[in-house]
Amino acid sequence: MRILFLSFYFSPDLCAGSFRNSALLEKLANKMPAGFHIDVVTTLPNRYAEFSVNALSVESGINYTVHRIQLPSHQSGMVDQSSAFVKFAIEAFFISRRHKYDLVYASSSRLMTASLGALIARFRSVPLYLDIRDIFVDTLKDVLPSRLVLILQPVFSIIEKWAFKRATTINLVSEGFKPYFEARYPGKNLTIFTNGIDKEFTETAGITPINSENKSIISVLYAGNVGEGQGLHKIIPQIAVRLKHRIRFKIIGDGGLFKKLKDSISDLGADNVDLVPPMDRQCLIKEYVKADVLFLHLNDYPAFEKVLPSKLFEYAAMNKPIWAGLGGYSSKFVKSEISDCALFAPANIDDAIKKFDDLNFSIEPRVEFIRKFNREKIMNEMAMDILGVINDA
Repeated sequence: MRILFLSFYFSPDLCAGSFRNSALLEKLANKMPAGFHIDVVTTLPNRYAEFSVNALSVESGINYTVHRIQLPSHQSGMVDQSSAFVKFAIEAFFISRRHKYDLVYASSSRLMTASLGALIARFRSVPLYLDIRDIFVDTLKDVLPSRLVLILQPVFSIIEKWAFKRATTINLVSEGFKPYFEARYPGKNLTIFTNGIDKEFTETAGITPINSENKSIISVLYAGNVGEGQGLHKIIPQIAVRLKHRIRFKIIGDGGLFKKLKDSISDLGADNVDLVPPMDRQCLIKEYVKADVLFLHLNDYPAFEKVLPSKLFEYAAMNKPIWAGLGGYSSKFVKSEISDCALFAPANIDDAIKKFDDLNFSIEPRVEFIRKFNREKIMNEMAMDILGVINDA
């Protein structure tokens, strides 16, 4: 028996999709009955142009094979990303022709990997398990010019409807997505397995934050993507100027709006913001340990009120004060699950500065949160759910 496992990002790439699916493969491989095999079809590391790491094009384990496809060089624009995906899809079809499958699993944030999985599953007449990390159609209206939305949204709505109706099970990484799916796809089997905390962070969880109350300059760290979804250009340079003599920002990452952020920092004269290229997780953890405050922000768009940022989980595991501009579901999640997080309204500079003064630098370890959202536990349950779909087919 065989599973086709589709994920555009995979280890050792640096992004939530890579970390999530690499952990899931490990659990699936450990639980597979004798005679099962998993074919992972993914890409060679390509998430950030500034981060380069070697990886094997074909990597084999006892009961799995990872096929990494070489993509053309691309940034974060729609045209070059589309070209890269076409290459991925063609190669994935070619690889999938070699074997007979019992299930197709596809993890997707921008819909196209989900639609690719649906197409292959239909050709093979096998169950489809979708892992949805974002609602692409819902996001389009907030991140694209209105003229493009008028053209593209109807097209992608048709693709979404076709792919999601084809799925046997749809997993949602955020419970905030649930109303969208229940309204559009009633009766569809929905599960919720969120992102979680990897062992690299649970092993560091005993580290307590530096007492920053008496420090003249507090170090504030943001690590992750710099894109439309984060809207960092709307908030970080402006806060940095207003709190020039109190904080120093360090931004570790890259993305489609990195230049816009850099230009805004320069235009406002925010010389207390340091920009650092993406780095591997071990180096990143050291930066977390050195920081006084961890910063997070989602843009003030309606679509982002449904998401649950993966970054929240590793931030919370570090037992550091969190300063976050979040709304909607993610705000509710933080209030319910994460202690000592100063929340402010997204893109609201005055509120951000006001909530900065509410930060608590003597927090207790978030033991219960770390236990509840341990990645191994979540991926173990998800692996069992995937295998259950095959058994029920």
